[in-house]
Order: sequence, then C-alpha cells, then structure tokens
Amino acid sequence: MNLYLYDTFSKSKKLFEPIDDKNVRMYVCGPTVYDYPHVGNARPVIVFDILFRLLRYVYGEKHITYVRNITDVEDKIITAAKENNEDISTLTQRTTNYFHDDSKYVGNMNPTVEPKATDHINEMIEMISILMDKDYAYESDGNILFSTKKFDKYGKLSGKNLDELIAGARVELEDFKIDTSDFVLWKPSKIGEPNWDSPWGKGRPGWHIECSAMSNKYLGNTFDIHGGGQDLIFPHHENEIAQSESAFSETFANYWIHNGFVTVEGNKMAKSEDNFVTVDQLKEKYQGEVIRLTMMLTHYRQPLNWTDENLRDSKKILDKWYNFLSVSEKTKTQDKKNISEEMFSALSDDINTPKAISCLHQLYKNCKENDKDSIALFANSAQFLGLLCNEPLSWMNWKKSDKSIDEMQVQSLINERNDARIKGDYAKADRIRDNLEKMGIILEDKDGQTSWKLK
Repeated sequence: MNLYLYDTFSKSKKLFEPIDDKNVRMYVCGPTVYDYPHVGNARPVIVFDILFRLLRYVYGEKHITYVRNITDVEDKIITAAKENNEDISTLTQRTTNYFHDDSKYVGNMNPTVEPKATDHINEMIEMISILMDKDYAYESDGNILFSTKKFDKYGKLSGKNLDELIAGARVELEDFKIDTSDFVLWKPSKIGEPNWDSPWGKGRPGWHIECSAMSNKYLGNTFDIHGGGQDLIFPHHENEIAQSESAFSETFANYWIHNGFVTVEGNKMAKSEDNFVTVDQLKEKYQGEVIRLTMMLTHYRQPLNWTDENLRDSKKILDKWYNFLSVSEKTKTQDKKNISEEMFSALSDDINTPKAISCLHQLYKNCKENDKDSIALFANSAQFLGLLCNEPLSWMNWKKSDKSIDEMQVQSLINERNDARIKGDYAKADRIRDNLEKMGIILEDKDGQTSWKLK
C-alpha cells in the first residue's frame, strides 16, 4: 500500500518511505495555550489526525508514534496572564483544557505523546549547551542566540536566502544580535516571569528550542514526518532545522507537511486580525462532525474559506446520512479494516479528503436497503475519517430541547415511511415511526393521510 505525501522541502509529492516501518514517527507543532482555539488553530489538528489514522491503518496501530506538544511558556502566555491578572499556570491549565475539549469535540484521537514545554526545560538546556560547545550559539546581554550564518543550509526549507526571508517575515530587530536573522535560544526572565536555573543564569527558553528538544527526546535525532501550519515554515521550522541539525549533525525530519490557512474574505483567520471564530462559539450551532467535514471538503494544502454556508452544507450532508442509518438495520462489523479501497486510494494520494468525501457520497448511493455489507462499508469508511461516530438518534435529537423541531426533517422521514408502506416494507415503516417517537413526534394515520404532533 503506497502512500504519497507532498513534501515542503523538496516541493514535490513523494512516496512515503519510513525509516523503520515498525516505528513510524511524526511530530506536529501543537497549540500555544493562552486563549480559546479558533477554527484556524483547529485545521492542523484535524489534518494530522487524519494522517495519524492513515498511518495506523497502513503500518499498524502499535507502530506509530505521534507527538504533538503543548507550548505553555511563551511571550503571548505571559502577556495574557498579566492582562487577566492571574497566575500563568492557572491560565495554561485552563486553556489546555479548552484545547482538549475542542479537539475531542471535532472527533480527533489523542496523540501518542503530548509533552509540555515546561516539563522539558532540562532537555532544552542540554541542547543549547551542545550548540554553545559547537560554536553555533553565542551569549549577548544575558541572551543565548543561534548564529544563522554558521549554518550554511539556513533557508533550505523555505527555499529562500537570508535577505528574502527577513524581508518577508517579522524578525525581531534587537541590538544584542550579531545578525538580524539570529534567534534566541535562552533569554533572561524579567521580574514576575517564569524562570529556571541555567548555566547562563535564571531565564526561560526561546520558542524554537522547545520543539527541537521535545521531538528529539521522543523521536530521536532523525524522524519521519514533521508537520504544522504554513505560517510555521519560517521562522519556526526553519529555526528548528538549523538548531537540531547543528546539534546532532543529522537530518532533522525526512518529510515536511504543512496545511494551508483558514481564511475569511481572503484574509488569514487570526486573533491579531480580529476576524476569528472559536470552536467553542461554534458548539452552540453545530455538532463537531459538521466542523470536521467542513475542513475535509477542501484539500489540506489549499486555503479554506470559512463561511456559515459551508457549515450548513456539511450539516445537510450529515443529516441525510444519519437519517439513512436511523432507518436501516443496525449493522456493526468486527473488521474495522473493512473500508472502501477507493477512499483509501484517495487518502493515500497526499491526504485527498475532498476525493475521499466524494467516495463516501458514492458509497451512500450504493447502499441497499437492509444490505448489511453495503451499509457497513459506508459506515466504516465514514467512521475511519471520524464521521458518523454518533448514534443516529442522538444526532437527530441534538439540542432538540432548546431548538424548534426541524419540520423538513420530520416530513422527510414521514415520506420515507409512506414509501415503505406502499412497497410493503412494514418493518422499515415501523422503525421510522419508532425513531420519530424517540424524537418526541407522534404520528396519526387517518383517511390515507399522516399527520404529526409533539408528545
């Protein structure tokens, strides 16, 4: 089973060949926990969850190590804690819980390992010490900085030279740097900021060293896949490569995978642009699978334009599929490997989720009434993607207590029941009636017509 992935470094789609097919290793940059995650933050979590599922399917569940970190020490966190007048640890624990709740809501599996930056300060100090010993780093005004000009491959991921990189990105212009592109590995802490003892005095790590140290601890000097959003290519991932390959003299990661931005009216969704919507806000209107499907309808490398219309379209699709399952014979297979070959082929071609969803539509059309095999193939394939994982009646009754009844949905089910009765399929007609009763709907058949009312 061949898997092809687009590699940012080579700028080409490549056959995925793991270092060790019994120990496939992936690192993805996780959240900086200072506020509710917005939809743009959710996209990479969903994208790499699908890749995680795909790798587990190909190589076996026990042979994949997926590491996704939590950044819980960083300038934005310190600023937010001051603004909230609260302790940093209180803020980071609360917002980490937000992230976990939202990740579960949209159907993601847990990574194999989820390290926190503050639990790995010693590993960061050790790595910085190696860079100092090898003369890749220097001390200036209490800061330890990486010297980019001493790493002759700097810029190889983004494919640009230093001048182009600096011109196209926000690079901090501090007086204590030898070169503008040099970046901080360790900085002295100000009063009231988190701090740890180090050979260079009390301080805290720079952002980039955190991921290099944590990936090295759990995945080794070289691992298979490093992922994240496109905005991390420079400077974050470029800096990770520079410091890791300088420290250990080995290739850092063999494949670099980056998802595109979520956009609003053509602009990147971001807190700094004040054009974002949080996953938590969407919970009031949409089930998690609606958000998940909306993400899948655009290829992960393309910009995703976020609109209410797209969410409504996704909900209609899922409502239709759940309605079908609610009136079909219950089918559960023991073999979860029983998924569509066509859908697997689509996913194996650089995680082509739009094509995979098209395959699901075709599987749905191919379903035959009460045919366990066709229904199971459809349901299993959807569940492989994290869809149709709810009980149909739970889906259909979602928030019914505080919403008006969906009259179109009720009428659609009544029409299905009437068709079943005309065809003599009274078992199906009875199932529909029973399901409507569980939704709080009572049917009345009189003079050849069916009416309904609430219990």
